[in-house]
Amino acid sequence: MAMTTLTASATDASAAAHLSRAAPALPGNGDPVVLALDLGTTTGYAKRLPQVRVQGYYNSWPTILREFADRVGEAAPPLRRPPPSPAAITRMEEALQWLRWLEPDDAKLVFMRAEGLQWKPICWRFGVALATAKRRWQYALCLIAWKLNGRFVHAKTSRRALLERARILSR
Repeated sequence: MAMTTLTASATDASAAAHLSRAAPALPGNGDPVVLALDLGTTTGYAKRLPQVRVQGYYNSWPTILREFADRVGEAAPPLRRPPPSPAAITRMEEALQWLRWLEPDDAKLVFMRAEGLQWKPICWRFGVALATAKRRWQYALCLIAWKLNGRFVHAKTSRRALLERARILSR
């Protein structure tokens, strides 16, 4: 009985702490340029996650102890950055949810650009000119920023109109 009271009070305390937290700030107040940088950093987090391995298999062989003479002339192992923190993973998941607001091709274009891919392979992939690819990318970022700021985008709003509105508001 005492144990259930203790866990219930701990749960209430954690729920109260969760509710008292302020809402997370939007990256750059929904500015498309800051949004692009934020998407770029979050794709970097995905590359730093540990590899997924099959559970249940292990190696029963003993580790081989190598001596200094064995290691002479051996290339140094590549250094890896440490895995991202849980807060960074949560931020990455939130940023990847933004791509669901876009059409599939626009989401792929934004993700490819966030990964740091050059424009030329992106243009080849989608079969469009450089100017068209950049326009679509800008439109997708403006659409994400627009929705993050809590604004409604009507289905008949043209891409050009949304870009103009976003440009005016970002000044």
